[in-house]
Amino acid sequence: MLLSKLDEATEILAQARDFAKPLKVRRVLDTARRVLMQDGGAAALQERVEPLETAGIFQGSDWAFPQILIPSLTTHSLKSADADTVVLEALSELRMLAVANGDYRHPLISAEQAHHYLTQVLAINLELLFMAPSEAERETQGRLAQVPRALFKHLAEGIGYEHVIDRLIDEIWRILQQRPIQVEPVKQMITQIAICRANPDMDLGASGQGADRLISSLYGATQASREDPGVDVYRERLESMDTGALQYEATGFARAMHDTGLVSPYHAVLLRYLLDHGDHLLSEALGLSSTGRDCLLCYRQLAQALIEEAVHPASAQAVYGLALMLERGILYQPPVAPALWRQVALPLSEWSELRLRLAYGDAVSPRSRLLEGVLCMLGLPLGVGQGNNPTCQSARALSMWAYNDPDYLLQMVAWAARDDEIIMHFEGMPLSSMASLSGVSKELPMDLDPVSLLVVPHLDRIYAEMGRRCIGREGDPHRWVNPEFHGWWSGRGFRINVDVATGQLESLDDFLRHFYASYHPFYNGNQPLIHPQPAGIAVTDSAARFIGWHAITLLRVTLDPSDEMRVYFYNPNNDSGQDWGDGVKVSTAGNGERFGEASLPFEQFASRLYIFHHDPLESGELANVTQEELDRVIGYVHRSWGADRVPPTDLQANPGPGNDTQR
Repeated sequence: MLLSKLDEATEILAQARDFAKPLKVRRVLDTARRVLMQDGGAAALQERVEPLETAGIFQGSDWAFPQILIPSLTTHSLKSADADTVVLEALSELRMLAVANGDYRHPLISAEQAHHYLTQVLAINLELLFMAPSEAERETQGRLAQVPRALFKHLAEGIGYEHVIDRLIDEIWRILQQRPIQVEPVKQMITQIAICRANPDMDLGASGQGADRLISSLYGATQASREDPGVDVYRERLESMDTGALQYEATGFARAMHDTGLVSPYHAVLLRYLLDHGDHLLSEALGLSSTGRDCLLCYRQLAQALIEEAVHPASAQAVYGLALMLERGILYQPPVAPALWRQVALPLSEWSELRLRLAYGDAVSPRSRLLEGVLCMLGLPLGVGQGNNPTCQSARALSMWAYNDPDYLLQMVAWAARDDEIIMHFEGMPLSSMASLSGVSKELPMDLDPVSLLVVPHLDRIYAEMGRRCIGREGDPHRWVNPEFHGWWSGRGFRINVDVATGQLESLDDFLRHFYASYHPFYNGNQPLIHPQPAGIAVTDSAARFIGWHAITLLRVTLDPSDEMRVYFYNPNNDSGQDWGDGVKVSTAGNGERFGEASLPFEQFASRLYIFHHDPLESGELANVTQEELDRVIGYVHRSWGADRVPPTDLQANPGPGNDTQR
């Protein structure tokens, strides 16, 4: 009876004009809420979620764009006192489950993306799976509190109940292998697992046993911190320890930090305490090799100033950033140490302080938070993420400078944080970030690391202004913008395989021959890549459907442990491990990747490339690239993002290898 009423209300909503839909949505949501209260209600709604969306149930809301939804925001929606908000969120999750199971082919999100999203949603809201409503929920939601629990029971059954926590743990390790700078979401997930495991009312069965290393890395990596005593108690324990016990603590924390990329608040307490106990223990606590130890000893005063200013229990990740920065040896570059001394004492503008406080709170001072971000970016240049923002160009620039030109990065940070302005030059003309019009991002991004939070808005406006200066020129503006924006090392030679005016593939064979000649060691005289190079890829989903253009950095091309030629690259999109369809799965570990690198076999990478830069004075042996090899790459292109971009003449001349393969 209820379902027939829901179907009727959905039909009325579908037939209503746009201006009248808000009046008709009310009845649909009310009926859907009552359905969710029934046994099997979630399953019944899942079957109807496609016609519900088509009718316009999400129209005019953020839920209409599933590709931008943020898992962490679901908690607030599901615990809202507003029934409509709870039901809309529930319908959105059921839509994701339908997409993940392949029952609903959505134009904006792939099955893989939907599954990944649901895994995170389940992880963040684990208590909705295992615990009854709290007093607060009962007070604010009443019977409505049962809706999220019925929903999550259905979601967990749909994904696989027994795999929820185990899958989450696997996901955490996969993310940590990429060593992102921003690890707060990961820490929240680990904390949630720890709470669930410690709660006697939750029956997790045999799942979650692999979480021990993750939990201990944050809350009990050593004997003195084993039972998570609190930082004040731990500090008192340190004062009663002899050198041997301190050594044990130092090595325990260092091992956990380098194993996971996570830093315990207790580790920060220990490092500050060891400042007065000799360089050897300090080096042990940072887990330094001989390279890092030498750098620490050469710049002991600077290291002490950095620890005193940046390392606190609430900014513990600065420890890992400092350790990796010392290991890189970049302090030996003459401008870097003076630039870091400037950073330690840098006065921040009122605007910069406000932004940092809004994003990170007041647990530490804005200057300490920014210095933590600087150390993490210098130590983990490939850990920079763009957040949920269309600013891949700016994130790539910050990563490239941290990787290749650290003193330039520090100059940018000083300008942005102190002066609220960055000035760059385009073909000899100065461009001010304050004088430029709006950037690519329409809103100020907040979900970024401390350095990106302050610098990206300036870079974004300058990048957009450089693009505006190219209006009227023939061809793609990246030809001129990339070298001016990223640095002198960006090759002035430029190749693109798409006609800008029509969007059709253009000179694909010639494009690929040049790419092989420029980057493949077998065709370029075995010349390794010297400087990181900007490049553009056509991103596809797991069904090999075109999603959009994206900026990446080419880092190196070499044989992997299996003797397969691979391209190793940096992707600023927060998580480089993706399935791009047609057998093209981006790897982040297990194929010779360094922390933060993504990789693909050379042919597969070439099949998603649409722009690259090269040195026009270094030409490879074009004629030596076999047609058979190029045809394999062209086949990948024609079966994915280039499927509807093939000019008719090319399609007739080259139907593409693998034409008989089911995809």
